[in-house]
Amino acid sequence: MAVSYLNDAFFSRLETLALNLRPELSGFFGGKHLVRTYGQTVEFADYREYMLGDDIRRIDWNLYSRFEKYFLKLFTDERQMHTQIFLDCSASMGKINPEKGAYAIAVAAALGFLSVHNMDKVSFKMIKEDKLENPFGTIVGKQSFFRAISTLEQTAFADGADISAAISSGIDAGTKDGLSVIISDFFSENDWKKAIDYLCYKQRQVLLIQVLTPDEVEPVYNGRVNLIDSESLDMLDDRNMKIRITRSMQLAYADALKDMQAEIKSYCNSRGADFISVCTDRPVEKVLFGELLKTGIMA
Repeated sequence: MAVSYLNDAFFSRLETLALNLRPELSGFFGGKHLVRTYGQTVEFADYREYMLGDDIRRIDWNLYSRFEKYFLKLFTDERQMHTQIFLDCSASMGKINPEKGAYAIAVAAALGFLSVHNMDKVSFKMIKEDKLENPFGTIVGKQSFFRAISTLEQTAFADGADISAAISSGIDAGTKDGLSVIISDFFSENDWKKAIDYLCYKQRQVLLIQVLTPDEVEPVYNGRVNLIDSESLDMLDDRNMKIRITRSMQLAYADALKDMQAEIKSYCNSRGADFISVCTDRPVEKVLFGELLKTGIMA
């Protein structure tokens, strides 16, 4: 049975939230994000001395009458950003547990909605094996966004995903013009660090969101079980095994999960990126308002 979080009530609850991106981004003309450069808004920011070639219409003649020197009025600048959302479409994200895939799609849709609601551009890029699919192009405006969402809900989760190869394979990520979000469980043998390095090299703001189910956070299995890798098509694959689950193994799994999350968080911190881990038993809105508020991305 298909699982969906996306409805009018879901999006209406998001309208009070907004993305708060870093002011050092440059972006495009015509948005709502305040940046450190000066622009043409009506909000006064500062003065500086007149230089040859400056627009004389911006000279403050009141200051000239007091100091007999020319000063220009400087005003704040507001820019439009481009939010890029990379969604891991591997089997572990939704083939076995459709609710996990629906939750990941809901997180992606929520961030996309906040972007268009704030007059930003947004693009959804699906990570499938070592390739990226961009089925909707660059979305501007709520009308185009809601047309795309109906198709986004039908995303199929299958096979594997090489996050680094897909993202760092020469895509046009833009430079210093917005937020890049990677949504995944990061249960992959491939190195995701190159993807972060590439996006940081492009001077984009980077956010990693790990989506896990309650069973993945705290497994309740015990006794003899068959463990089958959802991304393996070969039933004889070494990753598929029969095993007896003990309490010590559960504790070892919990430690390994903490170590993995600590490694991701530490690497993100070293690159100026953000990382949060969320569980599907929490409402998406609470995740956005709670976890992302802590990072400063949400306001």
